Amino acid sequence: MNISVNGKSYATDEDMNLMEFLRDHLHLTSLKNGCGEGVCGACTILVDGKPMRACRLTTGKVEGKELMTTDGLSEKEKEVFSWAFAEVGAVQCGFCTPGMVMSAKALLDRNPDPSPQDIKDGIRANLCRCTGYVKIEQGILLAGKALRGESAFGTAPVKSGIGANFHRVDARAKTLGEAEYVDDMYREGMLFGAVLRSPAPRVLLKTLVTEAARAFPGVEAVLTADDIPGERYHGHIIHDWPTLVAVGEETRYVGDALALVAARSKKAAREALKLIKFEYDELEPVLSPAEALREGAAQIHPKGNLLSTTRVERGNAQEALSHSAYVVTQHYSTPPTEHAFMEPESALAEPDHDGGVTVYVADQGVYDDLHGICSILALPPEKVRIVSKFVGGGFGGKEDLSVQHHAALLALKTGKPVKLTLSRQESMMVHPKRHPMELDLTTGCDAEGKLTALVARITADTGAYASLGTAVLQRACTHIGGPYEIANVDITGYCVYTNNPPAGAFRGFGVPQSAFACEGNMDLLAEKVGISAWEMRWRNALEAGKENPTGQICDEGTAIKETLLAVREAYESSPYAGIACALKNTGIGVGLPDVGRIKLKVAQGRVFAYTSAACIGQGLATIVTQIISEATGLAPGLIEVTPPDTFLTPNAGTTTASRQTLFTGEATRQAALKLQQDMNHKSLAELEGAVYEGEYSGITDVLNADKPHPVNHVAYSYATDVVILDETGRVVKVIAAHDVGRAINPKAVEGQVEGGIAMGLGFALREEFPLRQGVPTAKFATLGLFRSTDMPETEVLIIEKNPSPLAYGAKGVGEIASIPVAPAVACAYRRLDGKFRTSLPLTGTPYSRGQKSEAGGQNEGKMTEAGTEVRSQRPEVRTRGK
Repeated sequence: MNISVNGKSYATDEDMNLMEFLRDHLHLTSLKNGCGEGVCGACTILVDGKPMRACRLTTGKVEGKELMTTDGLSEKEKEVFSWAFAEVGAVQCGFCTPGMVMSAKALLDRNPDPSPQDIKDGIRANLCRCTGYVKIEQGILLAGKALRGESAFGTAPVKSGIGANFHRVDARAKTLGEAEYVDDMYREGMLFGAVLRSPAPRVLLKTLVTEAARAFPGVEAVLTADDIPGERYHGHIIHDWPTLVAVGEETRYVGDALALVAARSKKAAREALKLIKFEYDELEPVLSPAEALREGAAQIHPKGNLLSTTRVERGNAQEALSHSAYVVTQHYSTPPTEHAFMEPESALAEPDHDGGVTVYVADQGVYDDLHGICSILALPPEKVRIVSKFVGGGFGGKEDLSVQHHAALLALKTGKPVKLTLSRQESMMVHPKRHPMELDLTTGCDAEGKLTALVARITADTGAYASLGTAVLQRACTHIGGPYEIANVDITGYCVYTNNPPAGAFRGFGVPQSAFACEGNMDLLAEKVGISAWEMRWRNALEAGKENPTGQICDEGTAIKETLLAVREAYESSPYAGIACALKNTGIGVGLPDVGRIKLKVAQGRVFAYTSAACIGQGLATIVTQIISEATGLAPGLIEVTPPDTFLTPNAGTTTASRQTLFTGEATRQAALKLQQDMNHKSLAELEGAVYEGEYSGITDVLNADKPHPVNHVAYSYATDVVILDETGRVVKVIAAHDVGRAINPKAVEGQVEGGIAMGLGFALREEFPLRQGVPTAKFATLGLFRSTDMPETEVLIIEKNPSPLAYGAKGVGEIASIPVAPAVACAYRRLDGKFRTSLPLTGTPYSRGQKSEAGGQNEGKMTEAGTEVRSQRPEVRTRGK
């Protein structure tokens, strides 16, 4: 067969999967393998001008047809799309972007002047988990204008410092598919890894026979627990997760690894797994926290099934409730949910001649990988190098070891490079999910609606392993009081092991669950008092000098009231509007080490920035570039941010807790100001070889510190969302006002919020991760992810009020972007139909399973241009947006 791709002819004598042919044989990696199920659209190519998904085609089906990837675009098209997507801020993690571009090209070829609805329809087959689609649609609209000659293109913003809508430094590479993700990498003689998983959540492994697999043609290694040279267990907080389960042990969930295979082809590796014979006894799994805590329950871990307990107590909540005018008590339930990042987990490990190994990863913290892999391999840090490639999304789901350690073990065993990439189904089965929680909440207020007390009991199902469950539970407990002043609180949380898939970090880190409960009770109290939901929140909102529910005194940058004012008109002008507020910590805090670091080096007339802080879509390299430019006055073309690399970049901690813009941003500011001082009397040429280091450490108090006003976190972000329904129950608009401190790049902030809205709507209305006896039953197509045609109109209002000099006043926005959405949606439906819903996803809506969802289908995706500024007395408040 002759296959024509981008004007060139290629021969193959095998009728194979087209995506595999293009990526693995021709090394055309601009199309991405996002799901392999024809669902996500990341592998979209043009076949005779029509957008099609390569993973659903074979080479035989396309013989005689003309194929095109982004590599085959004309030079003008490449310039137009890369400029347009950068101009509007359409690129985040970038994994879906080349597929979006190919769908956009097909649309513009057949309809050069599409309407906004045409664009929504044109990219409906392409999923995005980062952006909320708004800016992608704007980018396609702008590209159409440029291709029609109605708009000049190719120019970038001149201003690049703080507050500028500066183009992302990686936008062009990601838009055109030139950015290299781990699974795009290829090495001569590279082997392919595969993992044998547990046949059921809880089994006793009795035997494991690998001889037939070892003898299979193409197989170069089969590893079991006996082949691990170092510590077999790993984990962020507790080392309770086995790298491989040993004979004589019980598995704890269906994702547990029993054996590893390395072979010369993917097919051989998969076939070898089938030849591994093992005997086991299937045991009854423990599937709920209630069952796990019952007397006589099977012990999932040696220390028992209760992983941790969190207590937060201030004042006398029970006495305060007894004197309250109004008290409400409700039970709330939230489900497990899947991160659905567009790039499945992948790692490439290369051994070196000194007995060490380099591991290329795509996750949220190279130093976390380093510590875990060194322990497993029994090697010192100087023998293990971790290098990050581009990361196709994370949202917390790429904090744990998944493939990195297995690839490293296979590479050291075989002495050859080994790449291990999970299929989408395997990815969904293996990595931790959002914690399902059961929340009992009692809230009281006086006759005027001022909150008096809160009593909460939270139970979190942390699944098979601890991951970050203890910290997630802690954050759920400390945030269940919301951004409100409450003098008396009594909060208890339980984190419980089960045989379900592990639960760990997920955007919001326990707060989306607790905010759903907190805001629900606020609505009930407002009704009892006889005031609006907006007024209830206004009367209790925190402000500078007041104490939050853990006793920390709010600083001058607290702007929850400003976010409420920003959305008041939108809420009060619609009969079916719901409202919800939120706060979210910036930084790990609670007394733990929390440090951002960077090193700037002058070389060849340029400044190179070295930090291990991972970009998982939020645009950290761009933020670092803008901070350096602001501090030094250097043009951004003279600044280059290197990828995280444990041999080159200092440890800046994990990309988690909405921390990197503040922590590594402040470290960058410090280092850049040192450089600026030297630039006052020397040129860059004269500073050749100079190095400037920056470090910022957030000093905080432990939870329940023995002091009246502990500082549990260095900063908090605040937000208020309004969700508007039409009379049929469709979400027609979301208005999100966010206190981000200072917007270093406003379009990037808007993009984070828009993506958070999409994720929050999914959490509220459709997303589910069902389990049958502890086994996931969902496919990527059935997760309920929002597509472009599902999205309503969004309006993002950026509130800037923060006199702190740290990182020029910036605070986190990554997590809080999704937190207030679900409770605002629930509030809106109660105003529509009077039903108080206490579990997610919400039932009885047009989005409920079994009912066709047309929500947002007729709404134009649009964003109000930034520009309006509202100034007040210091500290300055700036509202960007409508």
